[in-house]
Amino acid sequence: MGKSILLIEDEANIIEALSFVLSRDGWTVYTHSNGHDANDAISARQPDLVILDVMLPGKSGFEILADLRASEQGKDLPVMMLTARGQAKDRDRAFELGASQFMTKPFINDEVRAAVRNLLTE
Repeated sequence: MGKSILLIEDEANIIEALSFVLSRDGWTVYTHSNGHDANDAISARQPDLVILDVMLPGKSGFEILADLRASEQGKDLPVMMLTARGQAKDRDRAFELGASQFMTKPFINDEVRAAVRNLLTE
């Protein structure tokens, strides 16, 4: 496959689980665990997909997504929001800001893998 994913998540168990599941499918998974310099990490890694938690230390996933969509580099980058905040208002806000996909925690590994596969083959 050869594509890379940047997982921006601050929960160690989620990082470990998703890194294992996605790398087993052949993707290169990079991780970043805070919000305040997440956009710098995206610029440095230039991933094919970003999986972005909403609640991060330093800056929310919503703020990161808004910054990303306002930039030339990030306006078309697929972004999957992954959050414990599964309320309709959070889902609506994510899509209004330009999220490509929205999934809630706890997640089912096969559903995440299918969503990633779909986003990386569009």
